[in-house]
Amino acid sequence: MITFDLIQDKVEFFEATDLATLEKKINDQIEHNKAIMLEVHHVSYQMQLLENGQRLYSAMVHFKAKK
Repeated sequence: MITFDLIQDKVEFFEATDLATLEKKINDQIEHNKAIMLEVHHVSYQMQLLENGQRLYSAMVHFKAKK
């Protein structure tokens, strides 16, 4: 017998050197997670400067099961 458990919570991390790329990565994953009935619960962004002066943007996205 096969049983399936729904994912209730999922946290994913993303990085990019520009905001447009970071946003695209997040939006692509949102679409993938819709297929497994997850929606965005919380997003946290951060930016840091690397030694060479380049910016690195990161995001943590918390997905939760749709109610």
